[in-house]
Amino acid sequence: MTLSLTPTLRIAIATVAGLLLTTCTARPPLLEQILTTGELRIITRNAPTTYYYGADGETGLEYDLARLFADRLGVTLRVQVASTVAAVFPPLLRGEVHIAAAGLTITPSRLDRVRFGPPYQEVVQQVAYRYGTGRPRDPGDLVGGRFEVVGGSSHAEHLARLADEYPELSWSQNPDAEREELLHRVAEGLIDYTIADSTELQLTQRYHPEIRAAFDMSDPEPLAWALAPGADQSLLAEVERFFERLRDSGTLEQLIDKYYAHVDRFDYVGTRVLLRHISVRLPEYEPAFREAAAEVGVDWRLLAAIGYQESHWNPRAVSPTGVRGIMMLTLNTADYIGVGNRLNPRESIFGGARYFANLRSRLPTRIREPDRTWLALAAYNVGLGHLEDARVITQRHGGNPDIWVDVREHLPKLAQRRYFEGTRYGYARGREPVIYVDNVRSYYDVLAWLRPDFPVGTAGVEPVPAPALDKPPL
Repeated sequence: MTLSLTPTLRIAIATVAGLLLTTCTARPPLLEQILTTGELRIITRNAPTTYYYGADGETGLEYDLARLFADRLGVTLRVQVASTVAAVFPPLLRGEVHIAAAGLTITPSRLDRVRFGPPYQEVVQQVAYRYGTGRPRDPGDLVGGRFEVVGGSSHAEHLARLADEYPELSWSQNPDAEREELLHRVAEGLIDYTIADSTELQLTQRYHPEIRAAFDMSDPEPLAWALAPGADQSLLAEVERFFERLRDSGTLEQLIDKYYAHVDRFDYVGTRVLLRHISVRLPEYEPAFREAAAEVGVDWRLLAAIGYQESHWNPRAVSPTGVRGIMMLTLNTADYIGVGNRLNPRESIFGGARYFANLRSRLPTRIREPDRTWLALAAYNVGLGHLEDARVITQRHGGNPDIWVDVREHLPKLAQRRYFEGTRYGYARGREPVIYVDNVRSYYDVLAWLRPDFPVGTAGVEPVPAPALDKPPL
């Protein structure tokens, strides 16, 4: 028997079949796909503000944020590196990656192409020039100069919006260069000006101290992760929850402190002197720093940074208070760690390394890196007793005594009577260890940049246990 279907019935059956087929073949939400495959794919840029290989391997603010997000989801992080800012977006829009975590400024034109997560940091666009060539004061002063910016960047967008106000202003977009390369070209005098985000300029000044910020080209602008457009909001919602928890827990502030808190104190003259001493003085003492670092399990460049902060690598340095040598050891400390001659460079370096490792090993085991290292550095300067007083004050005021960013805030209180009267060890110049740690971190960053080899030990690993010594100096 042949079944005869009316046209209306055929249409109804086809519609139902189409709906069933669509239901069966519809892709699950993006977040569910990531959880099912066990893989989060991001795209970023290779730059000091985003992602790079450091002494401990992969690092950078964007990398740390993405790794924490992947850990929260319980998946593996896969990193793809774009050669330029413009190259970040096509893989995202093609669905090859899930998130663009590349230090991206939220701009009107980008909002037309992608969706952004919550802002996590603010930057200011700044015009960079070489010190000694005449400081421009406004965009009009850039007319006639060799002016180059990164192609497809937010900086190029901003310049385009200035075209009506400054019709004579001209610039070129370099589609193949990153901002760091253009800053290097300014330092070398190959171009006169470029634009960089304030964070990028601060970091680069430590390696090219002749670069200066001429003026701000923008108001503060937010940075955020970019996601592909579309109706699927599942991943975006999870990103929003992630950043909300980072802020509430203080983790976001800690991460920003990790990369930027110590770079605000830029000193042009001091940086030039450091670069000269790296070439002239350091080679004589580098073997001893390397051997001592291997013995105690830290990065030799961290020890060298401590030595530079203490004495500028002068083996005969003596302070008015009686500390002396490359690592500026007190007599009590020298006796404690078995240094017979503080003016002997090798003895001083090994003594300072052992003392630093001993301080770090005596901190509570729950304190993690890099806070463990920063707190030990503060103790090297102010003494473990005063550091413990500062940690107590930090806890009393609602801070976390196990993280540097909180202790750093409260250390200066050791110089204020209403705080130090209630402590075990009393008054201390609490601002000095804050400056001390900032300086050592800056010197370490410069050394790590100029000596990019992988050392035997690293600043981010637990030290070899120091020998048990009696009556440690506090």
